[in-house]
Amino acid sequence: MYRYSGRHVLKVGPLLTHRVEDRLVEESPMELRMMGVPIAVVMRTPGQEEDLALGFAITEGIVDGPQEVARVRSIGTGDRYELELAEGVEIDPEQFRRNTYTSSSCGVCGKASIDAVLVASGPLPPGPELTPQMITSLPDRLRQAQLSFAATGGSHAAGLFSPGGELLVIAEDVGRHNAVDKAIGALARQRWPLGELILAVSGRISFEITQKAAVAGIPVVAGISAASSLAVDLALEVGMTLAGFVRGEEMVVYAGERRLGRESST
Repeated sequence: MYRYSGRHVLKVGPLLTHRVEDRLVEESPMELRMMGVPIAVVMRTPGQEEDLALGFAITEGIVDGPQEVARVRSIGTGDRYELELAEGVEIDPEQFRRNTYTSSSCGVCGKASIDAVLVASGPLPPGPELTPQMITSLPDRLRQAQLSFAATGGSHAAGLFSPGGELLVIAEDVGRHNAVDKAIGALARQRWPLGELILAVSGRISFEITQKAAVAGIPVVAGISAASSLAVDLALEVGMTLAGFVRGEEMVVYAGERRLGRESST
């Protein structure tokens, strides 16, 4: 279910200037705690808080999988949520505590970050073997399911697809990395490990997107816009297939050509 707020705005054009009610994607802070210790505040679109919390815990390397989380519960007043660990799981929350909030466009950079991901993530699945046509079909399939974007034009989307192109789960959020966490958290509740899946995103592919995919064990990432240099470096390091500018019948494959089932022409 998408969330939006109505605002009266002035719409200016060459022939007509008038006031209309516009739909804006919602954005508000969410505090995540573990053992009573605040570990992060994320700016997100309200909804799917449990999925977001679980996905965040997995992709940030706080837990090794959904089996280490007993539940996510709302606490007190406002948007505060407690990540309750499963019995026998011991984690020091202070080591994951962030001193600043995570904005809806944040990212992490540097070779040290790549090294940290290599430690936190296991080996990626060798497959799946895909055709270029299947990958280039994903943006349209994702777009058709973007209800929030259709209503507001202001949200990012992340979808997890099977190797055959079936959309298994979609999530939308004002933050592209939040959408990824929501999608991963939602599917992790159903199955773990996630397996040989494809993560498709509606925008550019930042380092944080590839980081979250790698830690969650997702071997293929595709987006409709460009990938950053550090995202490509990480994909090469972990053996991920990374495709950007997936539009129409074309795409740019930055890493992992072997999963396309044929060598790219030179």
